[in-house]
Amino acid sequence: MTFDELNVNKPLINALNDLGYTTPTPIQEKVFSVVMSGRDVCGIAQTGTGKTLAYLLPCLRQFQFSKEKLPQILIIVPTRELVVQVVESVKKLTTYMNVVTVGVYGGVNLKPQAAEVQQGVDVLVATPGRLVDLLSGKFLKMKAIKKLVIDEVDEMLNLGFRAQLKTILDLLPPKRQNLLFSATLTPDVEQLIETYFNNPIRVEAAPVGTPLENISQTAYVVPNFYTKVNLLELLLRQETDMTKVLVFVATKQLADQLHEQLEEEFPDQVGVIHSNKAQNYRFESVNQFKAGTYRILIATDIIARGLDVAEVSHVINFDTPDVPESYIHRIGRTGRADRKGIAITFFTPADEEQRTAIEQLMNYPVPELPLPHNLVISDVLTDDETPRVNMKAITVKVPKREDVGPAFHEKLDKNKKVNVRRNHAAEKMKKYGRPIKRSGKK
Repeated sequence: MTFDELNVNKPLINALNDLGYTTPTPIQEKVFSVVMSGRDVCGIAQTGTGKTLAYLLPCLRQFQFSKEKLPQILIIVPTRELVVQVVESVKKLTTYMNVVTVGVYGGVNLKPQAAEVQQGVDVLVATPGRLVDLLSGKFLKMKAIKKLVIDEVDEMLNLGFRAQLKTILDLLPPKRQNLLFSATLTPDVEQLIETYFNNPIRVEAAPVGTPLENISQTAYVVPNFYTKVNLLELLLRQETDMTKVLVFVATKQLADQLHEQLEEEFPDQVGVIHSNKAQNYRFESVNQFKAGTYRILIATDIIARGLDVAEVSHVINFDTPDVPESYIHRIGRTGRADRKGIAITFFTPADEEQRTAIEQLMNYPVPELPLPHNLVISDVLTDDETPRVNMKAITVKVPKREDVGPAFHEKLDKNKKVNVRRNHAAEKMKKYGRPIKRSGKK
């Protein structure tokens, strides 16, 4: 099936042709007709299946110009990076349409974004926190919203946006169409659907856990951090096809640590992004990676949902994710748009449990490769890897209170001083046997 057969209008067809898209993906094909019917939709699709276009195409197909200049389409996403990506996609699709698109997100000054929204907007893309800021500041009216899209809702709930989502949903006009997209259908997501959606039709494309067929997956078992660094550097030197490499690590501290190590070996070729980095720094790093200036980009899991970079040649799981589904999101950054991709994971002996969970979720054992013969195995351990020495605690028996005497002692009698009035006459009588009288002076 082609986009023409999907009843996509001429302006959108022209934009799709400019972008080189001719055939819809399974999720795009399934969602289009359901959204066009006006029913609520719950789309289950993993990263890399083209779900952004799946909800944008029918929403823009049904868009009608209005003089009010209030948003008709509201798209809520979890991260700032994803706001930028979706806004970019809408602008590319509306090249031949008169649609004003605005993206708002936290971490930057509210006033310029509020001014932009008040000038008029048709499609608003927002993170939950910043959207609540605009609503509470009376900068935005929601009465014209006809379509609500919540993308990556499972990640949004994981990031703690439950309260903001409920606030937003309670303020929206009741007569609207709801479109929800998630990679995993958790109990929290189910509860959200039950409370706010009107009997949605569930559309599923490539169930979560299905390994993408166009991604080659392999694994190495590596003892520690510095050996992982040595292995990554070795692969980057030897493999000439590693042109655009996305490296996922567990924490922000590890991201900075790895960046410091790789920067020595590959100067000016390595970027790093995580939530502690300034917004402009993050955007600049992604742009440098997209442009090919950076050969390597180090990222934490939160970026896995909001990063859409074409032609990522390799995804390296430097650390094993704690949640098995995160593995699917990570490797989905490569092998996009029917291209071949390669995913390599560095497992440590301590990751055995997570590895089992990932392989059970995919129903696919990740092939293990032997370590290269010229790999330098490091004996140096990081602070986190250093075994903790647990000293035996020696308890001192504390005497009971009733067995404890007072913290003072009685004075000797000779040291006792009593403030009494002395009877000198009695004392003389006792000492001399008679009263001593002083005679008057003659």
